[in-house]
Amino acid sequence: MSDVARAWGRVRAGLRESAGTRLFEQWLKPLTLIETDEPDTVRLALPSAFMTNWVRNNYGERLTHEFRALVPGVQRVVIETVSAAAALPVMSADIVPIEQAKAAPAPAPVRPAPSAGLDPRFSFSRFLVDASNRVAFNAARALAAPGAPRFSPLFIHGATGMGKTHLMHAIGAAFAEAVPNATIIYMPAERFMFEFVQAMRARDTFAFKTRLRSADLLMIDDLQFIAGKDATQEEFFHTINEVMAAGKRLVVAADRCPQALDGIEARIITRFSGGFVADIKAPELPLRRAILEARLAEMPGAAVPEDVLALLAQRLSGSIRELEGALNRLVAYAQLTEAAIDMDFALATLGDVLRGAQRRVTIDEIQKAVSTYFDLKPVDLVSARRARAVARPRQIAMYLAKRLTTRSLPEIGRKFGGRDHSTVIHAVRRIEELRSEDSEVDTAVRRLITDLEN
Repeated sequence: MSDVARAWGRVRAGLRESAGTRLFEQWLKPLTLIETDEPDTVRLALPSAFMTNWVRNNYGERLTHEFRALVPGVQRVVIETVSAAAALPVMSADIVPIEQAKAAPAPAPVRPAPSAGLDPRFSFSRFLVDASNRVAFNAARALAAPGAPRFSPLFIHGATGMGKTHLMHAIGAAFAEAVPNATIIYMPAERFMFEFVQAMRARDTFAFKTRLRSADLLMIDDLQFIAGKDATQEEFFHTINEVMAAGKRLVVAADRCPQALDGIEARIITRFSGGFVADIKAPELPLRRAILEARLAEMPGAAVPEDVLALLAQRLSGSIRELEGALNRLVAYAQLTEAAIDMDFALATLGDVLRGAQRRVTIDEIQKAVSTYFDLKPVDLVSARRARAVARPRQIAMYLAKRLTTRSLPEIGRKFGGRDHSTVIHAVRRIEELRSEDSEVDTAVRRLITDLEN
């Protein structure tokens, strides 16, 4: 039995003890270790994409740390979705004591296919398209089509979490289906650098160069990470030259356009000008909402109300990865606590995420917006007037100040004409009651929140 397999038994035992029986049985017990020919990589598999996302987000760093502590040669832990029929586990789902594991015969290794490094979650069918990513999507589909490539290389750029890696894996999956015998290599730039350095230390760069340059489809992700690495860039330059000269397919992704990549040699940048450069912009609100609905449809039994989905889509506008992660976290917490998802549950569970993504709103902005909405003067909200036409908007403004700012109750009271904090508490409670009873009040609050946060 390999060192990694023996370490896996100890890691699993530690997870059961620290996570507790219920969480372990539902999320961690299904993890299986699968054989890989990469000595510095541990591959763990789960039967569904939902479970994979949850374990990766909540236990990915811990698993990496524990394997590195037990097996010094391990550099990374990959958690992926693999159906039960697709791979045989190195160890069964039951925990085996180390003493028994040492005596147990090792099962036959599972050899990954040429495209085994591709994540099956990332397909063209799961990539939702709008104006922000349509050009990159169409270019990716064109490059994955069989026959002579219409262009190469394809350079995809966009901010973190926008779908660049998804498109690269989708290209690989589609090309593997169209050309089953093709050699496909997907490799983050950091991995390229690590393997190249290892090959130099072992004085065996020939095998490294041959493997990459013989690929029918070579994909290098996060190119910005080799900035300033002269030796790595030298090898990268010759690699892409060989691939392009042979008419092979090359895909490169980075967080910036080629001309904005500081620390990358000019001769590398110029190579991309002969291909196609496509960017992915931040998704608009309709696409963010569509992504949430599509991912929710993949979670059997999960129910998320419309207003909660609207909240996530409105607040989390910067990254698709963050958006999907928030939904995964919300559903997972609801399942673990056996709670129904509503607005209060969402705010309690995702408060840190939503606050981090929320635009800073001030009480002055709230008073101005409320005054405009109800056709009042801002001074009316801080006056002593008790007429209903003024009192109700004032209560709504206090409610919004409590919900949308981090100001304390006494601070909010002072901003509304020096009122006591108990007045603010009464206003907040009253508006909460009215929102469920009076559709006009609820509509006013919703519209004001949307205007203030966008």
